[in-house]
Amino acid sequence: MVSSLFQSQDGLQEKDAQKLERIRHTCAHIMAMAVQKLFPGTKVAIGPVTNTGFYYDFDSPVSITTDDLGKIEAQMRRIIKANLPIIREEVEREEIKKEIVALNEPYKLEILERIPAQETISRYFIGTPDPGNTESSLFAVDNINNTKYNKADSHWWDLCAGPHVNFTGEINKKAFALLNVAGAYWQGDETKPMLQRIYGTAWETPEELQAFLKQREEALKRDHRKLGQQLDLFSIQEDAGGGLVFWHPKGATIRYIIEEYWRKSHIESGYKLLYTPHIANLDLWKTSGHYDFYNESMFDSMEVEKQAYQIKPMNCPFHVLTYKNKLHSYRELPLRWAELGTVYRYERSGALHGLMRVRGFTQDDAHIFCLPNQIADEILGVLNLTEQILSDFGFNNYEINLSTRPSKSVGTDEVWELATAALKEALDSKGWNYIIDEGGGAFYGPKIDIKIQDAIGRLWQCSTIQVDFNLPERFDMQYVAADDTKKRPIMIHRAIFGSIERFFGILIENYAGDFPLWLSPIQCRLLPVSDEVREYAESVARELHKEGLRVEVDGSGERLGKQIRNAELEKIPVVAVVGKREMENQNLSVRTRKAGDLGTLSINETITCLQSAIALNSNI
Repeated sequence: MVSSLFQSQDGLQEKDAQKLERIRHTCAHIMAMAVQKLFPGTKVAIGPVTNTGFYYDFDSPVSITTDDLGKIEAQMRRIIKANLPIIREEVEREEIKKEIVALNEPYKLEILERIPAQETISRYFIGTPDPGNTESSLFAVDNINNTKYNKADSHWWDLCAGPHVNFTGEINKKAFALLNVAGAYWQGDETKPMLQRIYGTAWETPEELQAFLKQREEALKRDHRKLGQQLDLFSIQEDAGGGLVFWHPKGATIRYIIEEYWRKSHIESGYKLLYTPHIANLDLWKTSGHYDFYNESMFDSMEVEKQAYQIKPMNCPFHVLTYKNKLHSYRELPLRWAELGTVYRYERSGALHGLMRVRGFTQDDAHIFCLPNQIADEILGVLNLTEQILSDFGFNNYEINLSTRPSKSVGTDEVWELATAALKEALDSKGWNYIIDEGGGAFYGPKIDIKIQDAIGRLWQCSTIQVDFNLPERFDMQYVAADDTKKRPIMIHRAIFGSIERFFGILIENYAGDFPLWLSPIQCRLLPVSDEVREYAESVARELHKEGLRVEVDGSGERLGKQIRNAELEKIPVVAVVGKREMENQNLSVRTRKAGDLGTLSINETITCLQSAIALNSNI
């Protein structure tokens, strides 16, 4: 349903993702080699591949800035032009440990110590593994920009599992770029040293690089953190602790609209709404398994009357307890329960990112309890509702993944086959193309993940549908079957937005803050040209407000040109100029961001115009 060259790497459909991974991984090593040559005494940490490029973390005696990136790129091109070999070597733990200690590379040592005893340890060289051996001709010696490359100064290595290309010359010198420098705590732990992280990107061709850079430039303009501040939508107040979102009036208005739309859509689709607590006895999380498998992402428990209580990281166990409050008959199933439930998860400060990665967020959570033969119909219903909701918010292109049974899982072969077949049947009924991720399911059941494509071609993971065989077993969930025996219901987890916070961030970036009329926190602003007409403007605002429109009067007292300019900067969809002539004729001079000047309209005509555009989910 979606094809874009600049999707996340796991979404590439027509490009060789493995080749791109080798290119990017090799570029990361070439960059680290260049940095250590340019800034002696620099120590290397980790250098993984990302969805669109790579990065490396450094502990350098000098401050590396964006001004240094050009110099590092030039050094990288010299290494590439020299066409040095890239050689893999398997090593013994104690032998490589001695080398690392001798090099005084503490981060490499920590990485080595984290490699399990049973795993093979490998490193990759750029250049010859033996810098003292200058007799063999592993690579051509060249003169580039008065720099002579030989075996002695072309010896660099790092611990790495790969993969890489075979020679540095396989990297296109015009198809990579270094992007920016940032700070990053070692291992994402704020108690550990702050390192310098250099981000880069690499592609197969210069054309791909230029297209990516153009898209990146557009993405920076759409950054939800910048627009959130500019449009006064939300803030992250460090005085209250990082990763906690404060919704300002305009942002809160949009959130209210989203949530009311969500509730209405779910009620119309046969869901019942739940509200559940924010904390529970810690034993609940032990029963659910979250304490054992998710403990690192949970906040510390608190003591209440000598009992341990845990702030919730998930809503699922609360819905299970609600189900178990009474014994259900097969005739009652399916039960569809939905909740906008706020959860709290511990994220290291280095991992926090605006609205996209926070410590407190509201999931649009829902659980369906059904019979085995109802799975396919229920999944199809979820897909239909997901399509309706996402399309109403402007998302019509998706990448869909169906993840099947992993090697470690719970549940019988029969129930796994039944559930997986039901997911496929539902997707096939929709006529949607999907990618099968063999073995990529959760240990408790198969799942469908839906990534939405935004206005500039990026993919965002939002909707997920998961079948769960684990919680019904752990909580001994039952229903009375037609033969009066007690059986386990099937439990389906699903979310459409994922979380309100993250989805709002995606909306900001998708629309570049220029929301459609129905979502705009202020749909119309009245611009009085003088104090003489202010009372009339206020009366018009009250009249529009009674008709359900979000309208305000500019109270700045600025000249008309400045009022219009401010409305443009705030991306107000519609403005109406109110002067003496408009007051006398009981009308408005209306202009919109999309269509420009609409001319003079009566108050009723203005109301009809706005309401019609809202009903059609269009801009005017």
